[in-house]
Amino acid sequence: MKIVVGCLAALFVAWGGIPPAHSTVDKIAIVAAENFYGDVAQQVGGNRVSVTSILHNPDQDPHLFETSPSSVRELVAARVVIYNGADYDPWMEKLLEATSKPGRIAIIVADLMRKKAGDNPHLWYDPMTMPAVANALANSLSAIDPAHADDYATRAKTFIASLRPLNNKIAGIRTMYNGQPVTATEPVFGYMAAALHLTMLNQRFQLAIMNNTEPSARDIAAFEEDIEKRKVRVLFFNKQTSDTLVRYLIDLAHASKIPVVGVTETCPAGKSYQDWMLDELDQTENALAGPAS
Repeated sequence: MKIVVGCLAALFVAWGGIPPAHSTVDKIAIVAAENFYGDVAQQVGGNRVSVTSILHNPDQDPHLFETSPSSVRELVAARVVIYNGADYDPWMEKLLEATSKPGRIAIIVADLMRKKAGDNPHLWYDPMTMPAVANALANSLSAIDPAHADDYATRAKTFIASLRPLNNKIAGIRTMYNGQPVTATEPVFGYMAAALHLTMLNQRFQLAIMNNTEPSARDIAAFEEDIEKRKVRVLFFNKQTSDTLVRYLIDLAHASKIPVVGVTETCPAGKSYQDWMLDELDQTENALAGPAS
């Protein structure tokens, strides 16, 4: 991702460094790098938190994000920061270094899930991720505001319980379509596909596209063959990026009558994390229900 950080430290000093501590009546300021983590933070924190999400536009390619002075100001005020990690949002680490603040809590989702740079960073598609995030948020908020620890714990439990329809949908698709071959232009949906027990093809191609490198001629040819010979049931693609080769493969899938499902890296406006995931699972189920190849 692009980021401009050269002047952040200077801006931080110019603004007088860290602002005065918040009074006990103020809401706990939380900054999330991505809006789906911000949504979970709001659900767990309720009316005792104020949440700002830096990446929130589902029409924007998150890999082309550039920071702004407003992002710096928000981080300076934050008591809790949550970001993905695993080299998905390295700009956040730079911002945190430039706005160092004693006592600020940073929740790094990749650390919770024991993932590192080089692993698939799209952790929010792993059904195990958000329960871990909710519990980490409840613990962090309780450390800051121990008088309301029980409330944060209850909200985290309520959030986790609200994932039951999502987990039931995953179980139903897994039972019906276990082992069915699918493909994707990027590994965005990879963890969810694994949870659904779908067989994901063309993973070298996906990594090349994600890392902005040219896929090999062999991998492109294999992808084309899987589509043209209808060896896959569904093609997943990232709706937030645009690439000539990806558009060609999508067109090829349409011509070959392979269902195409667009997924995103940002939660659509007005939707909760739960609604977003259920919508994409409904699309996946409908696509898998199409004619078998």
